[in-house]
Amino acid sequence: MLTVVPVDQASWADLQAIFGDRGDPARCRCQYFKDTPAQWRSGTAEERAERLREQTEHATGLVAFLDGEPAGWCAVEPRTAYRRLLGSRIVWDGRDEDKADDGVWSVTCFVTRKGFRRRGVSAALAKAAVGFARERGARAIEGYPILVDPGKPVAWPGELFVGTTGVFAAAGFEEVSRPTARRVVMRLTC
Repeated sequence: MLTVVPVDQASWADLQAIFGDRGDPARCRCQYFKDTPAQWRSGTAEERAERLREQTEHATGLVAFLDGEPAGWCAVEPRTAYRRLLGSRIVWDGRDEDKADDGVWSVTCFVTRKGFRRRGVSAALAKAAVGFARERGARAIEGYPILVDPGKPVAWPGELFVGTTGVFAAAGFEEVSRPTARRVVMRLTC
């Protein structure tokens, strides 16, 4: 059974199990899009973990449980919470809208715990993110996934942290723009 709850209804131990203690999720702790490039370069994994712990008190994301075990995480907040997004050409190329609009939310990151992958965790989190954002006043929600060619390997498995177009499409998101050959901006009006 797969369930999804706001992060403030999960424990820090649940998040620790999902992020682990090595690899990209353990180093990043979903701070990449929140940091400026200078902050990112000067920060440590321990500092990022502490910031995530503080942020989770304000329900900055969702936690998935599979058969009662912590299985995955999805970061979802107003787009304005993600400083790096506000200046990113990947998000804004060919788009003309108010960057400071708090009514638009973003899904920036998925982490699925080893042993729980390929079991629908990211898809469940993306679907739950829509309702989560809507309940908190979002008018729209966006994602910035990677376009994956079926049957072809990804260049670097870590790049899938932003999700795939298939995960977002299954949750009802539609393509808004394609700023690079492999990056897509997808959006759903709430």
